[in-house]
Amino acid sequence: MQIKIALAQMNPVVGDLEGNADRIVDHARQAAEAGAALLVTPELVLCGYPPEDLALRSDFYEENARVLAALATRLPPSLSAVVGHPLAEGEDRYNAASVLRGGHIIATYRKQKLPNHSVFDEVRTFTAGGEACVFECAGIRFGINICADIWEPGPAEQARDAGAQILLVPNASPFHMNKQDERFQVARARVAESSLPMIYVNMVGGQDELVFDGTSFCLDAAGNTTAQFPAFDDGLYFVELADRATQGDPPPLPSP
Repeated sequence: MQIKIALAQMNPVVGDLEGNADRIVDHARQAAEAGAALLVTPELVLCGYPPEDLALRSDFYEENARVLAALATRLPPSLSAVVGHPLAEGEDRYNAASVLRGGHIIATYRKQKLPNHSVFDEVRTFTAGGEACVFECAGIRFGINICADIWEPGPAEQARDAGAQILLVPNASPFHMNKQDERFQVARARVAESSLPMIYVNMVGGQDELVFDGTSFCLDAAGNTTAQFPAFDDGLYFVELADRATQGDPPPLPSP
């Protein structure tokens, strides 16, 4: 069983929900035309990252929910898409990622590890999730972790125990010197603990003092780097999965 997966290194604009949705649709159409069955986008791509005090407003969540539901109906019917977005449920507010397919939201993951150091203050704005999210696409079971979830033990193994065969990790991971080495170190630790191959998709661009460098990558179940994508490039890239291993599909296809 093989499946082509599209990785969207996107540069969303904070607060531009409609514009970000349009960008996702553009990537989704390109992905479907290239034969991909699954599109993975970065963390909170629908609203941009970090949303800061926007994440304290109830109307912000209402508008995100409206745009997300509309987005699901605009995607190619052959494609599943993992889209990062904020989510309100009662009094709780989550950093979430949902699986969109066939015009519907079929599954949602809520980020469990909320960073609260250096440039991060997610504890102030979000509630921590506690459940795994596993969905099936083209006969393969995918689990979702979001960014800081892989910087600590727990969520990756939880996804494996829930039946995941591949771990998808949407990110809004800021750049600093030697950051990619740190990412590989923690990603390989989670792969070693869970025995799950990993597809890591990072944001590009900048917001205030933060710079996001992309450099998305894939690891196989042994922790080997099987695909590495460019830094600071807003583009769409592809990998193919076979027998639970990730293999690069060169050449990568750039955004127009």
